[in-house]
Amino acid sequence: MANEAEIKTMNDLLKVVPNITDHLFRNAPKNALTIYTQMMPGDGVRPEFTTWRDEQWAWRNTIAVHDQSYHMCSTHVRGPDALAFTQYLSVNTFKNFEVGAAKQLVCCSPEGYLIGDAILYRQGENDYMVVGNPATTEWVEYNAEALEFDVTVEADPMWTLNKAKKREFYRFQVEGPKAWELLEELNGGPLPEIKFFKSAEIGLGKHRARGMRHSMGGMPGLEIYGPWEEYRDVKRLIQKAGEKYGLRMVGSIAYFTTVIESGWWAVPVSAVYTGPGTSGYRDWMSSKNASMRMSLGGSFYSENIQDYYLTPYDVNYGHIIKFDHDYIGRAALEAIKDKPHRKKVTLVWNADDVLSVMQAQFEGGEQKDKALTITLPLAATARMHYDKVTDTEGNMIGLATYPGYTENERAMMSLASVDAGFAEPGTEVILHWGEDGGGSRSGGNLEPHKQVKIRATVAPSPISRAAQSYRSDIGIKRGSLHDV
Repeated sequence: MANEAEIKTMNDLLKVVPNITDHLFRNAPKNALTIYTQMMPGDGVRPEFTTWRDEQWAWRNTIAVHDQSYHMCSTHVRGPDALAFTQYLSVNTFKNFEVGAAKQLVCCSPEGYLIGDAILYRQGENDYMVVGNPATTEWVEYNAEALEFDVTVEADPMWTLNKAKKREFYRFQVEGPKAWELLEELNGGPLPEIKFFKSAEIGLGKHRARGMRHSMGGMPGLEIYGPWEEYRDVKRLIQKAGEKYGLRMVGSIAYFTTVIESGWWAVPVSAVYTGPGTSGYRDWMSSKNASMRMSLGGSFYSENIQDYYLTPYDVNYGHIIKFDHDYIGRAALEAIKDKPHRKKVTLVWNADDVLSVMQAQFEGGEQKDKALTITLPLAATARMHYDKVTDTEGNMIGLATYPGYTENERAMMSLASVDAGFAEPGTEVILHWGEDGGGSRSGGNLEPHKQVKIRATVAPSPISRAAQSYRSDIGIKRGSLHDV
């Protein structure tokens, strides 16, 4: 076996890891909420500011402010080929991409599986910025070195990876039914007309910022960003002016439940662990890369990591896949275009089954004979939590992620990708809850438990009527609010 000094790249590590699935299962944290609270460890983002229920309620009823200044990576792509390069990485078209606008950057492996997605901002003629998690930003950085495009990249890592402990921009999402009123007050008058994924300069008192039409929970509002040096002053200004509107700062616990309502599959299992098309990337990546530190959990288990991979079709991105340009993964996606695909839906858990799991925690008996505790509002046992979904006869029909509760829907829910024949709203399916192996796969980080079946009903994605209405108003007919 190789010694630690010889294990330098991801490929090196994969050669000595008996099974990548088991390796990722053992990375599971001891507490489900640690996954999310540790991602925003900056000065200003607490797990809760009021309560997570109050903060969830705010984005539907008053104003919610999501502080995104800490947990996302940013990578500038600059140079004469910046547009051609980023277009070559993304399945969707970048036609009509003017300065000040943004696009979704959806990256695939040559085999047609999702690497990840991010938001791509066009900040200048040859200046683009990718904002998202490392799965996407590092793929961009690798390809800038590996491909023959005239571009340079400059990374601004998320706070936990940022040695300077200083970001280029602060970034706030201000959303809710009263958000526009607050933003116009801060602007000193009516805001300019800003279409979806477009931006304009706005005033924030004496400060100037960029406001982009985009939100996390699917409510009206803007994403605003400006120079990091103004972070504290702008944050205090928004908080003080927003008091009379019932503004709530959103803590890290509630923040990560927005995806359940808005229907964004934020962290798929990145398709980088296998396949000849990504071998060069695995040689480029360190053995301590985020992909090897990610955690995997849930009731679905397969020794073959490819069983966790998703294509863009499986998460309802089919409508944005275009074959009008060349890009990584195009041939693979074109080959499966007319084949059956799974569809992204919301699963609403049966309340009686959820309460039965919770009630067992107050009864006698050994823990190994009880179901795994359902932690509210986020029940995930890993950063990449995948539960098995079957039909009522026990046949495998899909995978579910992001198990969580929101005050706005008053329900436990998951996002899921299921066979098209089971995607009709109202269809009853079974979600299997609890780790395959009863806690043994997580290396002792989960209490012993038994796996149980929870009935669930298929609902649309996004489930939020507010998000559906907002999406309709801005002309997005399918997918999620990020699908542009």
